[in-house]
Amino acid sequence: MATTVITGANKGIGLELTRQLAKRGDRVIAAVRSASPELAATGAEIHEGVDVKDDKAVSDLAEKLSGTQIDLLINNAGILTRETLEDLDWEAIRTQFEVNTLGPLRVTAALLKNLAQDAKIAIVSSRIGSMTDNSSGGRYGYRISKAAVNMVGVNLANDLRERGVAVIILHPGYVRTGLTGMNGDIDPDQAAAGLIARIDDLTLQNSGSFWHANGERLPW
Repeated sequence: MATTVITGANKGIGLELTRQLAKRGDRVIAAVRSASPELAATGAEIHEGVDVKDDKAVSDLAEKLSGTQIDLLINNAGILTRETLEDLDWEAIRTQFEVNTLGPLRVTAALLKNLAQDAKIAIVSSRIGSMTDNSSGGRYGYRISKAAVNMVGVNLANDLRERGVAVIILHPGYVRTGLTGMNGDIDPDQAAAGLIARIDDLTLQNSGSFWHANGERLPW
């Protein structure tokens, strides 16, 4: 039985990842700020009070998981606000950077000793962080934070390769969740299924690469 840790698992894509991985037999550990009834219904092992921008909260999670071998770590927690050049909310931008960029790095570093020899790490990023794909501007905090977390993923891939740990950076698609105001092209269950397929295909050979959930390799 594989052991998977998922951040931000209480709703949206994180909840669907939890549901689908638990259904196929994984032991799923859900790290969340607060649980939802839907998450509880999945049967996952839930750890509340885990705010990925809080050093102590993440450290406390690592202490609780001491001795637990992790086969898959999915850094899914994220937030989105919509700054424009004419309306820059600096605090919101900083918070997105703390959650979306430093959060995955903070969690991964804290759980480094738990990772199995052939473990996998997935970072749920967004193609909105692609330099090449940016043709519309706007959303400064989200774009900056996602571009930066893509670099985090590549760095982790390089640093962890000798340990046999592979890393993938993922775009889930335009998904109907609370993050998008329930707008989008697909539902969370479809997005989660695509993300899981990409994670299953991850090897050391394609570690550090950037993929759409639908199987399309994305440009930087």
